[in-house]
Amino acid sequence: MIYRKLGKTGLSVSEIGMGCEGFVDHGGELTEPLLDAAERLGINYIDLYLSNPDRRARLGRALRGRRDKFILQGHLCSVWRDGQYRRTRDIDEVRAGFEEQLALLETDFLEVGMIHYVDSMDDWNAVASGPVMAYANELKAAGRIGHIGMSSHNPEVALAAVESGLIEVLMFSVNPCYDLLPADEDVEALWDDKNYERPLLNMDPARQALYEACDRRGVGVTVMKAFGGGDLLDASLSPAGAALTAFQCIHYALTRPAVATVLAGAHTVAELEASAAYETAPAAERDYAAAFAAFPKISWRGHCMYCGHCAPCPVGIDVASVTKFYHLARAQGAVPETVREHYASLPHGAGECIGCGACERRCPFEVPAVENMKKAAAVFGR
Repeated sequence: MIYRKLGKTGLSVSEIGMGCEGFVDHGGELTEPLLDAAERLGINYIDLYLSNPDRRARLGRALRGRRDKFILQGHLCSVWRDGQYRRTRDIDEVRAGFEEQLALLETDFLEVGMIHYVDSMDDWNAVASGPVMAYANELKAAGRIGHIGMSSHNPEVALAAVESGLIEVLMFSVNPCYDLLPADEDVEALWDDKNYERPLLNMDPARQALYEACDRRGVGVTVMKAFGGGDLLDASLSPAGAALTAFQCIHYALTRPAVATVLAGAHTVAELEASAAYETAPAAERDYAAAFAAFPKISWRGHCMYCGHCAPCPVGIDVASVTKFYHLARAQGAVPETVREHYASLPHGAGECIGCGACERRCPFEVPAVENMKKAAAVFGR
């Protein structure tokens, strides 16, 4: 298993994380087998949006004696009422729900306290300036959560949260179909077929800006819905009109700026093992470029996917990395210190480009790579 830093939190998290779907299925009977498999596979990051007290208690028992092996992303504002999950902003319910969560999980802290499901700007403004954020800061100051996070499906809301400096971790829906759609306060718009009936061209600017802002500010991204609830894996359901593999979906998410872990929605041990197999899969099985270029309903023409098909450069330039750093600097309107240092560590700068065009001939998306190298050289000075 490969581990990545989760933004500026200092946490080292497995590239493949685990959602809590499997803890909910089968009456919770797979909780311990799934946790056993995660430990064996080196998966150390677990998302816990679930609020069912029985499922939380089962997980708490399964964690006994090995709590230190896992990083828990627990959710504030996700509670259980009248036999079902409910999102709440009532601070008394939020407090009671958090206390119950810790008690049932048999732990005294969560590494990440995730403010749950903020998809409208009005909701974000109320959370940011109200008792929910104040409570999250109170928990952090007391050492009961290590870092404050937020989950969202709306890139404009998520960007506001990131730029506010109030959150350190963002849980966001990342896949090559959702990334084409404009911001919407209705999460169901992401998988509504009618939104994919028109031609879709390249990444939505708000989503691109979000990923770049997360990278710039050191906000770690944990990915939900990498498979689109399974739709992207089925040609008859995929909004793109063609199926992708799990490896391609994971690789797409992990090549977005600031992404640290993909939370695999595993309903069985076998599904978790299949996602973890990404780590040892050949590059050809991870590669999504050819599949994206052949999508019948979607075009990424002219948009650099950082897929690496431009390599090898005859003078050794890492064209994909240079392009990514250039995009990050362009989005900021200046060169952030972290981007400058990452660029400086490259053995060959964009200024060494000889304009041969070999990279452009290999690019499945017809990206003007030579022009990008000229622009990067002007920005970074080499």
